[in-house]
Parts: sequence; C-alpha cells; structure tokens
Amino acid sequence: MIKDLSRQSLAALRMLLVLTVLLGVVYPVAVWAAGQAFGARAAGQPVEVDGTVVGSRLLGQQFEGEAWFHSRPSANDHDSLASAPSNLGPSSADLLALVAERRAAVAATEGVEEGDVPPDAVTASGSGLDPHVSPAYAALQAPRVARANGLELSVVEELVDEHTDGRSLGFLGEPGVNVLALNVAVLEARR
Repeated sequence: MIKDLSRQSLAALRMLLVLTVLLGVVYPVAVWAAGQAFGARAAGQPVEVDGTVVGSRLLGQQFEGEAWFHSRPSANDHDSLASAPSNLGPSSADLLALVAERRAAVAATEGVEEGDVPPDAVTASGSGLDPHVSPAYAALQAPRVARANGLELSVVEELVDEHTDGRSLGFLGEPGVNVLALNVAVLEARR
C-alpha cells in the first residue's frame, strides 16, 4: 500500500512538473511569439496622425462636434478599463427611455425623422467599445460632416465607402465603418 502511494505520488509530481513547464512556460512563450508575428495587430493597431498616436482601430472612442463622424453610444463612456454593457434588458424602462432620448438627439443633430435613425446610433455594443458604426449610420452623418468641413457630399460619401469593412470571412457579421479611420480620412481630405 505504501509502495502504491509513493508510486502514485511520484507520478503526480512528474505530471505537475511537466504541466507546469508546458502551461507555465511553453504555452505563454508560444502565444507571445505568435503575437509578435502579427506585429501592429498585436500592438492594438494604433492610428497615427502627424506622428502622434490618436487611437486604436480596435477600440471605439467618443468624437464630438459637427465636423466628425460620431461613434456608437457607450455604456461606459468608451473607457477601455471598464469594458461592459449596461446590463439593462430589452424590457427595461430605463433602457427604453435612454434609447428614445438618444434617438431624438441623433434625429435633431442629423436633421432627419426619428424613424430614420439606425439602431446602432442609439444602442451601445456589448463591450461599449465597438469601433464601427453601420454604413447606414455613417451615411446619415455624411451630409453634416461634409457641411462642417467644407467638403463636397460626394467626397465624404466616397470616404465612407472606402472605409466600409465587409463581413468577416465574407459571411460573418455585418459590414461596418471604422469611425476613427474615417475621421482621420476626413481630416486628410480637408487639408
């Protein structure tokens, strides 16, 4: 019996050491090496303007003012350290009031009827950090952005088309427009 116990203990100790090396050293080094192989993607895909990092293609941020395309609302004010939804359900009176308030504000800003406001203009993403808006929301904002920047509407609409990403793998998800990349393009177009 003691012989069996010592044999099993020795086997368990060997397994502990092997798994510690595999999962505590080999796996983290492999993940780090794979991340390094993808370069800027692993670094958060920073976006630079005039040599200064202004944001990441992977994280949404707030843009204010008539001259910029606006992002989706965020339950956490686009704080990447507090990435989370609001946890309000579809039957929540608070959520319904918030959506109605946002819909009225977007309709007034864009000069359209409330029924013409796309859902992503009034609802936050699950993380609150989605860097994309729908092509419909970008198109809704194009006339305001063109006017505020002194650009032709056709130029701004072309920028929206150029910055619209298709579905992942051609069939997953919906097309989206990266707001930071689009606003950088607007900045460059007005120079």
